[in-house]
Amino acid sequence: MTSRDRVLAALDHRQPDRVPIDLGGTFVTGIAAVALDRLRRRLGLDDHPVKIYDVYQMLGEVELDLVERCGVDCLPVEPLALSMGLRRERWQPWRLMDGTEVLMPGDFDVEVGAGGDWLWYAGNDRSRPPCCRMPAGGWYFDTIGYGDFHPDWEPPDLARLEEDSAGWLVTDAELAYLAGHARLLRRETDKCLVLGAWPWLGLRYVGTLTDFWCLLARDPGYVKELFALSTRVAVRNLERLWSALDTHVDVVTISGLDFGTQRAEWFRPEVFREVYLPGLREQFEWIHQHTPWRVFEHSCGSIANLLGDLVDAGLDALNPVQTSAAGMAPGRLKALYGDRLTFWGGGVETQTTLEFGTPAEVRAEVSERVRVLGAGGGLVFCPIHNIQPNTPPENVIAAYEAALGG
Repeated sequence: MTSRDRVLAALDHRQPDRVPIDLGGTFVTGIAAVALDRLRRRLGLDDHPVKIYDVYQMLGEVELDLVERCGVDCLPVEPLALSMGLRRERWQPWRLMDGTEVLMPGDFDVEVGAGGDWLWYAGNDRSRPPCCRMPAGGWYFDTIGYGDFHPDWEPPDLARLEEDSAGWLVTDAELAYLAGHARLLRRETDKCLVLGAWPWLGLRYVGTLTDFWCLLARDPGYVKELFALSTRVAVRNLERLWSALDTHVDVVTISGLDFGTQRAEWFRPEVFREVYLPGLREQFEWIHQHTPWRVFEHSCGSIANLLGDLVDAGLDALNPVQTSAAGMAPGRLKALYGDRLTFWGGGVETQTTLEFGTPAEVRAEVSERVRVLGAGGGLVFCPIHNIQPNTPPENVIAAYEAALGG
């Protein structure tokens, strides 16, 4: 089987020749730059600095030599500016807080605070407050104020948002870049190509996260109208993406909204069905009616009470499959949804085993997850979310060798 055939077989719930593998196919199935640097050195691959693929999460670009070494079957087709508006070009040398030498996008710059924090300013405009902060000794950026609560906050006028929604459309330049990259990868590789459509699809929030949850509680009607507007724009974007990319990609990511915590969903299933599901269903259905693409949705946490609705709405693949969360045990998920839903993740625990276990423990967990989740197809192997910075390279190697049956 080719890599593409292997992934499509798993998505069709047919048993492939081996479980398909993802590492770096999306920015929620990647690897931290620090861990990637150590992995490449441990494997004896050339030691040029890792490129920071996603600055916000500090993910490293998984290059083709590692793709072949680990048997990876998926490659990303994503916008040139993936996070923080930074275009991945004009690479500049940079040293991370732990001393790892990397390459950063040419427009990246930070101010070092008094305590050693890194402060990032949108557009490098230091006349305004910084947008993102990485604490001294940290591994990632956080959006400053994202969790703040503002008791007097009022959401933007919906009519004004609709007037501004033309700015949510994928541009001609972005389409040209995506189409060119997809055609190149289709011509030069046999990989399954995953369209990272995060900026243009899904459902849009307003305000800080805390403000939005309060808005959902006090005025669900507003949120329903906001999501309906999001969906109208998303369908226009789907039309444009399909026209430009056609069958040169295979899987499309819808959104990265997290619907759950470690212990439960963020909201009651009734709220999800009434407010969230209609817009997601409309986007899933448009894709299935007009394209051969498969639908990939990312949500962390316990979403056991939402999965049935998502599957009925047409979801093809769930990521990251956080099996340590309440109600998300692998055997239970496979028994309930394994004939209709592909698990794109769930391959090994990144909160525990992969980072803190022994290679033998990693191998054992991966082998069991492949046995349970991969029976009859329906599994694309990758760890649960991105591989964390402190993960030993020996454990990463053990995980991917075990998934490949080694």
